[in-house]
Amino acid sequence: MTLKNMVSEEKPHPKKPILTAREIKHHINLSNNPHQRDGLDVKIKNVFTKENAVNGLKSLRKLRIKTDHDSLITISTLLLILFIAFGIRLFPLRWEIQTESMHISEFDGYFQLRFTDYIVKNGLISWAWPTPWNDTQRWYPRGINVATAAFPGLPMTAAVLYSMLTTLGIDPGLMNFAALLPAFLGMLASLVAYFLGKDVGGKPVGLFAALFLALSPSFIQRSSLGWFDDEIIGIFSLLLFILLFLRSIEVERPVGSAMKYSLGSALVLGYFCAGWGAAYYPIGVIALFTFLLILMKRYTQRLFLSYSLTFGLGLFIAISVPKIGASYLTTVAILPVAIIFVLLCLSETFRAVETTKWKIASVAVFLAILIGGFTVLWQLGYAKSIAGKFMSVINPFERAAAPLIESVAEHRISSWSTIYYDFGITILFFIAGLYFAIRNLNDKNLFLVILGITSLYFASSMVRLIVLMAPAFALVAAVGTVGLLKPFVTLLKEPPKLAVKKKFAQAYVGKEFSGLAVIMIFIILTTSFAFPMPKVYRQIDSPITITASSLPVVPNAPVREWLDMLEWTKNNLQSSTVVCSWWDYGYWLTVMGNVTSLADNATIDTDQIQNIGFIFMANETTSMKMLKRYNATYILVFVTARVYATSSGAVSYVDWAGFGDEGKWMWMARISGQAQERFVKEENIIDEASSWSNESSFGQYNSTQNKWKWNEKGMGTTVYKLMAWGKYQWCTRNGVTDREESEWQAAGLTSANIQPKYFKQAYFAGLTLSISDISKYGGYIPLICLYKIDWQTYYNDYPNS
Repeated sequence: MTLKNMVSEEKPHPKKPILTAREIKHHINLSNNPHQRDGLDVKIKNVFTKENAVNGLKSLRKLRIKTDHDSLITISTLLLILFIAFGIRLFPLRWEIQTESMHISEFDGYFQLRFTDYIVKNGLISWAWPTPWNDTQRWYPRGINVATAAFPGLPMTAAVLYSMLTTLGIDPGLMNFAALLPAFLGMLASLVAYFLGKDVGGKPVGLFAALFLALSPSFIQRSSLGWFDDEIIGIFSLLLFILLFLRSIEVERPVGSAMKYSLGSALVLGYFCAGWGAAYYPIGVIALFTFLLILMKRYTQRLFLSYSLTFGLGLFIAISVPKIGASYLTTVAILPVAIIFVLLCLSETFRAVETTKWKIASVAVFLAILIGGFTVLWQLGYAKSIAGKFMSVINPFERAAAPLIESVAEHRISSWSTIYYDFGITILFFIAGLYFAIRNLNDKNLFLVILGITSLYFASSMVRLIVLMAPAFALVAAVGTVGLLKPFVTLLKEPPKLAVKKKFAQAYVGKEFSGLAVIMIFIILTTSFAFPMPKVYRQIDSPITITASSLPVVPNAPVREWLDMLEWTKNNLQSSTVVCSWWDYGYWLTVMGNVTSLADNATIDTDQIQNIGFIFMANETTSMKMLKRYNATYILVFVTARVYATSSGAVSYVDWAGFGDEGKWMWMARISGQAQERFVKEENIIDEASSWSNESSFGQYNSTQNKWKWNEKGMGTTVYKLMAWGKYQWCTRNGVTDREESEWQAAGLTSANIQPKYFKQAYFAGLTLSISDISKYGGYIPLICLYKIDWQTYYNDYPNS
């Protein structure tokens, strides 16, 4: 062996540590011998040299996350979008910090809060087991079985998250937590939109989809501070369900991974069904998508596996929810899922069977099972139609015959202006996205086209469902934006090669033209969101409904009238005290006011709502007969009026504003008018001459004066007296003219005729407002008038009643 080989094969000796553990231990236990201690001190100093410190810092470089420039930009942009999505949803906070605590927006969220509070205090499934919760403070006297009347998804989610926070020692208060949760889930929905867009068209599509959803006015409205309702988990679940299902059917994905995504999509589907009634929509879209894949001969075993796992487990979870139950599987909306499953079985049979004879036999068996099964279900009464409200979405003309549904503003048919106001000129990118998706019709693009077209139809059918279109619009518009930008961005990166033919010569499209095109697209997108006034900002920069006392104003301070009324009832009345009001205010009275209400936004009992409408539209004496059934002690109306000034600025008169019951009484007349036959013939509470079918019995609209003209019968209704007397009291107190007085005089009446006989003033919130006070409210006067029912006077007049 040569010296060279010996050197090359020699192994280096391991580096001896500067200071061994044994020496350190020895140093600690040293005797007082200074020579031994000094030697070890030198070694210890060598450990903390500058060279060793630099080497230690260099070794930390190995722990850094390695990423390229593009990924860094993507992550930074995504984080910025998520920050915007969360921050913009907190704008109403500037009004809430001026009150004692945050509040829930609109009405339905207060029931969700009450449901969540019950779970926090009694246990996760205490509302359903062992004894279902019957809430007797709502829908008196029967109460309401919460287990069979409400979706538990959001309350259970909020209760679990809130309990986790309190376990960690963080207790923001349940209402504060519930008010902030929508903004957080809105941000998470934008994050899921990024991943879904990325799967469909790459990172640029994902980023644009997240941005469009984050700034969607309809989605902001229903995921902003205080919007504690089903939509906040519904949109998040919808996007996550689609993401997981589309990943599960990818053929190139390993079977184990596909099964995980299938199970994930099944769990999310079950959660979606437990949280929002709109679960019919994604179920129908997936069924339609699968059906088209079969027709286009794109059937795969992966599709069969994913579809079976997703709907098998997902619907099993769904029917475990008491409100849904097993009958859910036999509704007209869910039966197509079973039909598609049979089609998938048939497709798999066709794939395995080669002979024509067996294929024909398979088709015959399929048709026999399909027709026979549906016939049996229909004849036995198991095949049910979906609920009227959902069927009216498919056929919006059905709502014309259902005033209870039509009375809700968000249930009306969307106009073109409503859709344009929400999406703006970005609609052009949505159209472009549909074009690009159809031109390259792979599986994901096919699903995107189905999602876009169906969501547009349902958004056009009902104003509320514009929020359901928001994620579909964000995805399709993102595809359109990237599709339009792609050729110009490519030209900016490469030398000009694209030629445009002219009449006499040939010119090349340069980078200047591409840059100008990119800038123009950017300006169009900016205009859609920011000009002439930031539409998104205007959508969100308004107080929560109860903090504004249901006035369409943007005040500098909270409008406290409704909060004052609910505080008064909470402090002065018992929880068992029955307060009659229109169903809009039922949740507020029960949850915030802690009294018992007759109806609320759940609208589960049409007869009872008709009875309440009857109470308000009948005269006082007849109303008392109906109120007696409910042992009501108080009755409440919400009135809004407006101060009109002369050209010099002096107060001229006060008239109705139309945002309270003075704008809702027509629906009271129409809804109760549908039950006149029951009131006249079955219950004999009124005679034929006193009945009505709609508002025309109480007056007519004067187009010249642009207001409703009450006739004598209308001025004798309970609702008119309760509203007019409250407004008259405020006008008298402030020394201004009530415009209704001229109407009374024309009918030969005075204020004494308008003053209610059997209803005495208990508490009028807003009565103490002065002229200067209402100037802060845009000239509007919010009056919440609570009357105590004078049963003693009534029994004195009618001792035999």
